[in-house]
Amino acid sequence: RGLVSDELQAAAKEHGTPRRTLLMESASVPLTSAMPLEVNDEPCVVLLSSTGLLARTAPIEPSEVDVAQRAQHDVIISACAASTRGDIGIVTTTGRVLRLSVLELPNMPPVHGVPALSAGAPVSAFLDLPSGEQALALTTLDETGGLLLVTAQGKVKRVVADSLAKPFWEVIRLDDGDHVVGAMRLDDQMAENYDIAIVTNDAQVLRFPATAVRPTGRSAGAMAGIKLNNGAAAIAGFGVDRNREAVLVTVAGSSAALPGTDAGTIKVSDFEEIPPKGRGTSGVRSHKLRSGEDILLLGWVGPGPARAGSAAGVPIELPQSLAKRNATGTPGSLPIAALGGQL
Repeated sequence: RGLVSDELQAAAKEHGTPRRTLLMESASVPLTSAMPLEVNDEPCVVLLSSTGLLARTAPIEPSEVDVAQRAQHDVIISACAASTRGDIGIVTTTGRVLRLSVLELPNMPPVHGVPALSAGAPVSAFLDLPSGEQALALTTLDETGGLLLVTAQGKVKRVVADSLAKPFWEVIRLDDGDHVVGAMRLDDQMAENYDIAIVTNDAQVLRFPATAVRPTGRSAGAMAGIKLNNGAAAIAGFGVDRNREAVLVTVAGSSAALPGTDAGTIKVSDFEEIPPKGRGTSGVRSHKLRSGEDILLLGWVGPGPARAGSAAGVPIELPQSLAKRNATGTPGSLPIAALGGQL
């Protein structure tokens, strides 16, 4: 009996299909009176997954969870405190903020740790984004809604908190051919304890204090963030809390491979190994490329343990041991489309 049970568990682990629905609790109480139709205005958290799913849930306390406890659509790329009857903003790759009603979002029951958004709804169900424009982050629309933006041309901007009574507005003046590759909520109070990290596709990473970037208004352009080598581009930018342990995850591969087909090599390093340098400098090497590799496909910095997922939201295992900052990576098993971490 024990052998059969073990074999069934192994088969389920190897061939099982992740649940596509979310089982909700039922009170099982007969309806005796009309229930109020109005939803109370209560604190909540809005979540955005790497696959573009949105949902709201009860406020979540930061907590580290077992890396083995994974589920489909559990790579969360942005979280934002909100209220059920309020609005939030969605920051996109074109430097726009679009207003979104929290009440319209699917409501998920509270869970411990990082929730999976299999019961969430796609961004396209609420916003009609043009082709090529993608949702990057969520933000508040009050005095705490300052933003950090990093562009592909290595530029950086901190945006003064400013909300308009419009469905959308621009928060950065982009140069021709440029687009936003990193965005997060970062107000003046947070900036005192945060560093900015910029990762490039030629495996460089730069770390400098967030206070080195002066906040400017919506119509202003960005300033120099990282000095790029010829032909290089920034692929990600983050605000990193100095009071939380953070990791740097990099995925290297070949530029000749078709997008989404290269599993590449993966490396997880302690972010403290990245020495702080001045804004506008070139940074340090973050990943030693192997033979056949010529590009960094992905880079991510944030509180660990880090999480990885495929384009369909399927969990992908990352190396458990930390490697040196400039070491080579471990060969991956599946192509990684997105990286995330703890809330």
